[in-house]
Amino acid sequence: MTPPSRVRLRSVAALSVAATSCTLLSAIGATPAAAATVVCKTNYFTRTYYANTTFAGTPKKTDCDNAMDQNWGSNAPISGLPKDNFAVRYSVTRDFGGGGPFTLAASARDGVRVYLDGVRKIDIWKNGSATVSKSVNLTIPSGKHTLRVDYVNWTGAANVKFGYAPRTSKTYDKVKPRTPTGVKAVHDTASGKVKMTYPASVEMDLAGYRIYRRLAGTTTYTQVAAGGATSYTGLNPEPGKTYYYEVRAVDKAGNVSTGSADVPVVSPLMTTPTGLAATGTDAGITVTWKPVAGATHYALIRTGNNTTVTKSVTGTSFTDTAVTRSTVWQYRVAAVDGAGRTSAYTAANNPPAAAYRLVAAPHEVTARPAITSVTLTWIKESADGSVYDYHVYRSKSLPLDATAELARCTTTSKLLADGRRQYTCTDSFPAAGTTYHYAVKAFDSKSKESVASPTVTTTTLTADTTPPAPVTDLAAEATDYGVELRWHVGSEPDIKRQRVLIGELVTDEEEGTSVCYAVSSEYVGPTVTSYRDVRLPDGEERCYFVDVEDQSNNHSMVDPEINPVVTVTERDLTPTVATPEGSPVTVTGTPVLTGGVLLDWQSAGDATGYTVERWNPVTGAYEAIPDAPSPYGATSVTDRTAVAGTTHFYRVTALYADGTASVPGTAYVVLAPAA
Repeated sequence: MTPPSRVRLRSVAALSVAATSCTLLSAIGATPAAAATVVCKTNYFTRTYYANTTFAGTPKKTDCDNAMDQNWGSNAPISGLPKDNFAVRYSVTRDFGGGGPFTLAASARDGVRVYLDGVRKIDIWKNGSATVSKSVNLTIPSGKHTLRVDYVNWTGAANVKFGYAPRTSKTYDKVKPRTPTGVKAVHDTASGKVKMTYPASVEMDLAGYRIYRRLAGTTTYTQVAAGGATSYTGLNPEPGKTYYYEVRAVDKAGNVSTGSADVPVVSPLMTTPTGLAATGTDAGITVTWKPVAGATHYALIRTGNNTTVTKSVTGTSFTDTAVTRSTVWQYRVAAVDGAGRTSAYTAANNPPAAAYRLVAAPHEVTARPAITSVTLTWIKESADGSVYDYHVYRSKSLPLDATAELARCTTTSKLLADGRRQYTCTDSFPAAGTTYHYAVKAFDSKSKESVASPTVTTTTLTADTTPPAPVTDLAAEATDYGVELRWHVGSEPDIKRQRVLIGELVTDEEEGTSVCYAVSSEYVGPTVTSYRDVRLPDGEERCYFVDVEDQSNNHSMVDPEINPVVTVTERDLTPTVATPEGSPVTVTGTPVLTGGVLLDWQSAGDATGYTVERWNPVTGAYEAIPDAPSPYGATSVTDRTAVAGTTHFYRVTALYADGTASVPGTAYVVLAPAA
C-alpha cells in the first residue's frame, strides 16, 4: 500500500492568503471527516457500501436493514458507487437464546460469503452470469453470536439474498429454550389478583410460555396459564396463603425450558374489621371502623325499624343520612377485596354498633330585641315530624353551653308557603340594655334534645321617647284591581311593625284644606315596603298613609305635618251599560285558587234556565262566557277564562218557559295578580 502523502501546513496567516486555492488545499492536504457512527435497532443488519471489491478504505455509506433481499439490476446501489466493481458488507450481532439447529441460506450474483463468529460457512465467490444459491445446516451455541455477509459485484446485474432461521422439527431440535428471567409477581390490591410480568424471550423459535403455581410448603406445580403473552393475571386459590409462581418457555419443537426463579405472592386474608362505632348526629349517623389490609371497599349493613339495607363504602367511615330521626339503628361491616372476597361481618352484638339519630336542630334562628323582651324565630323543615317541642337557652356570657339557663317562653308557629313551619318565642324577662346569647334545641317525645342551633346574640333596647322616622317616597298607583302602594322605611333597629291606613279625603271648604280620615288599616312587618289594596276600581278618590311603630311604642304619625300622605283616584271600570233594578237573581262571585271565577246564585222561582254574561270593556257590551250553564236549572258556573290582574263584571238572567226573561242580577269579582 502506498503511504499517504504528507503536507506541512503553513501558518494561519499564510493559509488566508491562499483562500482562492481552498478546494485544492482540501483535496491534497485535509483529512476526510470520519463517517458518523450508525447505531441500528436490535437484530437489524449494519450495512456498509464500498466503491471497490476488496472492502478497502472508507465506506461510501453505512445504514441499517432488517432483512437482506436486494436486487439492484444493472444499477448502482446508491449514489457514489459504480454500477460494477462494488462491495456491500452486512453484519449483525444477536442473542440466539438457548441456541440449537439453524439453517443459513444465501443467493447472489456475483459473490457472497457468510461468516459465523468470523468462521466462513458459505462461500460463493466468482463473477457469474446467473444467480447462485447455497444453504447450510449447523448448530449455533447459546448466547450472542455475530453473522457477517460479504457481497461483491464485479460486472453485470447485482442481487443478494440471505436468511437464517431455526430448524423447528422435533427430529432436529432437541435444545431447550433458555430459562426465563426477570419474572415479577405482585398482589394487586385494586383487583385482588396476582399480576405477573416477564421480559420477552429472545428465542427465535419461541412458541410461548407456561405459567406454573405451587402452594408454599409443597413441591407440586400446577399449570395455570399458557400462551404468547408476557403477563398473567389470576386469583390465588385461597387468600391468606403464599403461592409461588414461575414461568417456562416453550419452543416450536415442544422443548420446555426449566422454570424461572419462583416468585412468592400472598393475597391478604380479608379479616373482619375492628373498632366499629356509630354516633348519632344532626346530619345522620356516622359509622367508623379501622382499615383492613388489602380491602378495596367495605360492605355495611344497617338494620332497624324492620328494614335491612346494605351499602358499599370505599373508605372507613360513612354518614348515613337516610335514617329517620328519633330511632335506634344498628350497623355491621365486612371487608371486601378487589376480587369480591368478603370477610365475616362484625358481630351483631357484643357490643352492638348502634346509634340514635337526633331530631333536627332548628335553623335560621333570629333574635329581635325590645326594651324588656327578645322575640326569637326559627324554622322547622316539613319533614322533621319527630320534633315534639323546643327549648330556648340564653346566657349573658359565652360559651353558652356552660352558662345557659332555660328561657321562660311559649312557642307559637305558623305554616309557611313552602311547607316549612316558622316558630316564634318571646322571652319576656330580660333586662333592658343587656346583651344576651340565645340557642334553640328541639326535642322529641323521648325528651332527647337535638344539637344546639347556631348561637344568636342581641342586646335589649333602652326606653326612648323618640318616634321612628316616617316612611319616605310613598307612592300610590291605580290599577284594574285596586291600588298598589310603595314606600321606603327607615333603618332604625327597633322598628316593631307598620300600619297601612286607608282613608277618605274630607275637605274644609272654608279653609280650603283636605284631611285624610282613615276608615280601615292593616298591620305589616317592620321591613315591608309595599301593600296591595284590592278593591273595586269605581273612580273613587282614596288617600293612604303609613304609621311606623317602634319597640317603645313610639309612632311616626305623632307629627302629621311630616308623615306623608298620598292620594290616588281609582280607575273606573264600571260597565257603561246600566242594569235595571229588581232582579230575582242574587249573584255571588268568588275567585278560584286555581284560576278563574266561581259564580253561583239561588234558583229564581220557576226559571227553566239562565244566561251568564261578562262585561267586555273593548266592545262595550255584555257577552256570554264560554262555559255558560245549560238552560235546565244549573245555578253555578266557573269562568275559567277570567284573567288575573283586573276586575270582572257579570250579570245572570233567569229564563222562563214562556220565552220571557228576568231583569239580570249582577256581581263583580276583583282578581289581583299573583303576589
